[in-house]
Amino acid sequence: MDFFDDVLIKNALDQTFAFIKLKVEEHVMILTLDRADKKNALHPHMVNEIAFAMQFAKQTNDIRAIVIDAEGDVFCAGADLKAFMGMVGEFESSIPNAKEEVLIGELFNKVHKPVITKVEGKVLAGGFLFLAGANYVVCNEGVVLGLPEAKRGLFPFQVMAALLEIMPKRVVIDWCIRGINLDVNDAQTYGLVTHITKPEIIDTIVNKLLDDIKTSSPTAIRLGLEALDTINEQVSKHQYLMKMLQKTIGSKDGQEGLLAFREKRKPIWTGE
Repeated sequence: MDFFDDVLIKNALDQTFAFIKLKVEEHVMILTLDRADKKNALHPHMVNEIAFAMQFAKQTNDIRAIVIDAEGDVFCAGADLKAFMGMVGEFESSIPNAKEEVLIGELFNKVHKPVITKVEGKVLAGGFLFLAGANYVVCNEGVVLGLPEAKRGLFPFQVMAALLEIMPKRVVIDWCIRGINLDVNDAQTYGLVTHITKPEIIDTIVNKLLDDIKTSSPTAIRLGLEALDTINEQVSKHQYLMKMLQKTIGSKDGQEGLLAFREKRKPIWTGE
């Protein structure tokens, strides 16, 4: 995770953000989605600001956990399609464009710090990347959790991939196909939500989780999450390499090579 220069990162809390709020309290970085007038829809530069904050958290030893919350009654409505099509509008931010493409779905695995997503409002479409990527999701009862893309001629490709890492495949695919709202209790059963609570005590639940996290070694947690990130990547690579091996074996040259080995002769390659 090296999207921005270290000099800029060191002065993170002095930066001007257009789409998020950022603060650090008692070893916790609180990242607040701050675009309530647009239902916290993800603007391209908002993604840059989130990546900046996550790199700051990763590189700051004093930060031991991350809480992600949002202003307004919609936690996140997904991508701002107009903005991603080039209609970005005017905004004031001291955060530059990232040096490479930012994929929100990968940020959470790469930060190597515990992430708590605090959900007090509706979540739609790409907003689920904040839930699927977190280690803990504390959600108010009755919150709407919806994937309406298919009903709009789209499909939640990245969200599907993220959800498949924590939820049963058939449940995820059904959700994506039918574009329904998932009940919060079902979301907990399927592993997407870790804690269901009420508005008046959600902060108590989040703070209890943070207190528990702080009783453990921050170094052990960081190295453990780094290891999890690494082995997940290795599993993905091995799955791909196995497919390539099977493809090679199934080719004419592959079959010829095996036959020639058994018959103790030189193979006759055809390049097929």
